[in-house]
Amino acid sequence: MKKLLGRTHDYLSLVRFSHTVFAMPFALAGYFIGATEPGFGLSLKTFMLVLACMVFARSAAMGFNRWADVRFDSLNPRTAVREIPSGKITPRQALVFVIASSVLFIVSAGLLNRLTLVLSPVALIIVLGYSYTKRFTPLCHLVLGLGLSLAPIGAYIAVTGSFALLPLIYSFIVLTWVSGFDIIYSLQDDQFDRETGLYSIPAVMSRGKALTVSIALHLISVVLVVVAGFAGDAGFIYWTGAAIFIIMLIYQHLIVRPDDLSRVNMAFGTTNGIAGVIYGLAVVLDLLLL
Repeated sequence: MKKLLGRTHDYLSLVRFSHTVFAMPFALAGYFIGATEPGFGLSLKTFMLVLACMVFARSAAMGFNRWADVRFDSLNPRTAVREIPSGKITPRQALVFVIASSVLFIVSAGLLNRLTLVLSPVALIIVLGYSYTKRFTPLCHLVLGLGLSLAPIGAYIAVTGSFALLPLIYSFIVLTWVSGFDIIYSLQDDQFDRETGLYSIPAVMSRGKALTVSIALHLISVVLVVVAGFAGDAGFIYWTGAAIFIIMLIYQHLIVRPDDLSRVNMAFGTTNGIAGVIYGLAVVLDLLLL
């Protein structure tokens, strides 16, 4: 039993399961936007399948990222302790995990509706393909954001079988928000990326300019949060959550400076995790209670 718990912990750590808080609230927002549309309703089966798709897609993406980057992770002192470089999980085991997660994602998508089944391979190509983008473009942060941005529109399609403007706006919020804080996170490896020929915005420009790009992306996020509120005829619960989300965006840029990266992890993980959960919860409660 102890060994099983240990292995489970290794795999949860491999995919950084705790980071699910970045996209999961927006997947739930997409689900409830669809479920509250005229002609639709809450369905436990659909809800559980949406959660399954979210977990399996993200697990496949993170597992593949760790598998694809094992050579670089082994060379980087910050990442050498990760599960594959440290030997806790072998590359083959990680690849089997990725394949299993991908298959389960497609099966779960197929149990929802035809459109989610048809789009599931496209989603996989995006979330798995991200792992190689850092090898040839500093726009890799935007590709990561694109991968996570599939959550709200994907969940909406899971319920309704169609596209709509409002969940698409939420997808663009996720895209700009995630891209912006991923730039902050990658500040830690700017020198390593230059030395190993990897691309990231901090690696191809100064830290100060990289933070400026991050701020610009988050300013777009703020504008889109406001647009989403008006487009969805939101109430005070939404606007309260939106205000907290925006404050958290501002806060992370106040605690990270080009000459002081000591609070990058607080900005990346803690601040954005709280921001995403509060904002996503506000969206859902506003839909259900007002």
